[in-house]
Amino acid sequence: MNFSTLFRTKENLNLDKSTLTILRYIAIFGQFIAINIVFFYLDLKFPIKVSYFVIFIGLLTNLFLQFRVKVNQLKDTYASLFLLYDLFQLSALLYLTGGILNPFSILMIIPTIVSSTFLSMGTTIILGLITSLLLFVISFIHLPLPGLDSNIFSVPNYYTIGILISILIGLIFLSYFGIRFAGETKKRSEALNKLQEVISKEYELESLGGQAAAAAHSLGTPLATISVVAKELKKEIGNDKEYSKDIDLLISQTKRCSEILKKISKKQIEEDNFLSSIMFEDLLQEIIDSFKETSSKYIDLVVDNDENKISIRRTPEIIYGLRNFIGNAVKFSKSKVLISLKSDKNIIEIKINDDGPGIPEDIIQKIGEPYIKSKSKELSSNSGLGLGSFLGKTLLERQGAKLTFKKNGDLGGALVILSWSPNNFFNS
Repeated sequence: MNFSTLFRTKENLNLDKSTLTILRYIAIFGQFIAINIVFFYLDLKFPIKVSYFVIFIGLLTNLFLQFRVKVNQLKDTYASLFLLYDLFQLSALLYLTGGILNPFSILMIIPTIVSSTFLSMGTTIILGLITSLLLFVISFIHLPLPGLDSNIFSVPNYYTIGILISILIGLIFLSYFGIRFAGETKKRSEALNKLQEVISKEYELESLGGQAAAAAHSLGTPLATISVVAKELKKEIGNDKEYSKDIDLLISQTKRCSEILKKISKKQIEEDNFLSSIMFEDLLQEIIDSFKETSSKYIDLVVDNDENKISIRRTPEIIYGLRNFIGNAVKFSKSKVLISLKSDKNIIEIKINDDGPGIPEDIIQKIGEPYIKSKSKELSSNSGLGLGSFLGKTLLERQGAKLTFKKNGDLGGALVILSWSPNNFFNS
């Protein structure tokens, strides 16, 4: 892992200033209340004046963060400096109040956990190492725990080491969880944004067809007017060669524009009827034909068990989802792709099978997640990051589909099974 990857320098990592400010105020006032309860209410003595000074410095840094720092989003490096100071502040207070034996020593892991959720892995690792070092220091170098010198509480050394190990384990576990959780959330968010872009573009293209038809209808009248006026001008001009050629050109071009607009309008009407309702068999055949134009592989559609002959609305979601999985089958197959459509009163099922290498074991349980990549040498040259499968799966699931992925199908390659309940669609 290189430097740019570790610290994710190409990403815009930020920590919200108001979030960090509020967290630090909670910590500061919590520390202030805790030391006062211990010193005045429990009457356990420790250097309270020095503790006040440490907390006061922390308050000043937070006031500086709140009022002097003008940005609302703190960059990775800048945010890590405040978290690093919080580590040293809490370590100083723990040093004054019993070190790692202090029940509040578990709070030492909080800055690293915050970093693991919002900041880069590199920053989290650095804060984790510093936290571990400070925990070792306060485990063996610290002032007595308030009350320990009066024999109220005493522990053997192995208990101290046990506390240290338990906190370190918690630090590692929660940091790893934070890194993975934040990473997966970010990946899924990026993938969903791409999904939204795909759908928006599809609906935009569909809308353009309607706009073209409207334009054709609106421009028809002025073009007809231009044509009539041009013909009248030709009559008045008569045989004047200086202008008659220009008039003839104007009339011919007006006629050409009218023919183009008629074709646009007619095409849109045909497409509207097609979009409103289409049989599953016809939709699959249309998609298959589009791949046959660019691929020499044999693609077969079997519809012998299609009893319902159900019609569906031709939505961009279903089209994109089906095209994605059929396209994957064509891409990874050796020579043949078999697509079967089965329907009855209980289920509509589409099976997409190819004779390729099949789905690798290392990703079969992860298919449908964004940004995954197989280590298989057979697929390395063709495989992407799984974003297309994520988009296709998500879109089809939004249309009520259930997806199943199997490593080996009838042809020996990958098998994708899409199924719906007939209740998800209206019968034509």
